[in-house]
Amino acid sequence: MQQCESPFVVRYYGSYFANQSLWIVMEFCGGGSISDILRSRKQTLKEESISVVLSDTLKGLEYLHTQRKIHRDVKCGNILLTNDGLSKLADFGVAGQLTETQSKRDTLIGTPFWMAPEVIQEIGYDCLADIWSLGITSIEIAEMKPPYSDLHPMRAIFLIPLNPAPTFSKPEERSQEFIDFVKLCLDKNPSQRATATELLQHNFIIQNNTA
Repeated sequence: MQQCESPFVVRYYGSYFANQSLWIVMEFCGGGSISDILRSRKQTLKEESISVVLSDTLKGLEYLHTQRKIHRDVKCGNILLTNDGLSKLADFGVAGQLTETQSKRDTLIGTPFWMAPEVIQEIGYDCLADIWSLGITSIEIAEMKPPYSDLHPMRAIFLIPLNPAPTFSKPEERSQEFIDFVKLCLDKNPSQRATATELLQHNFIIQNNTA
């Protein structure tokens, strides 16, 4: 976090020990997490609002990925909202750094329902694992829960690599642009998955973020 400087990533200001505890000083985001907002509203966001949240999140991911960093735990609970309505990526407890000698990570880490198939299979993964998690997060914002969330996490870990990529439970209620955006995120072949930079040019993002 100390190495990151982006308006779309929560800032780290320092840390210190007090009473045998480590205190970490971070930027304050008064709006809470997107998960908090969904819970307090007891209803989903409209597609226009979802697009704005995803646009900021993609900008945060684009920055991290150009710095060769993988977040590894993208989900509603880790997207924080400022008082000005800006969305920022937070919680780098499981973030990974890619080095020149290690172009892919191979550890099983993250939150099960949002995990990319290649992460679960431990066959090596890179920044595109975050894009899969963003696709799951898109469904989570729209439906207030991610796919497989009614199952035991270990059952989900088994099914995610085995089953076709998830989609909306009621696609007829979604715009074609939103459906296509999620489909590009949730390609089970990471080499075919869209990058953050490419997704920022997607019509679902552009049409609601032109102001």
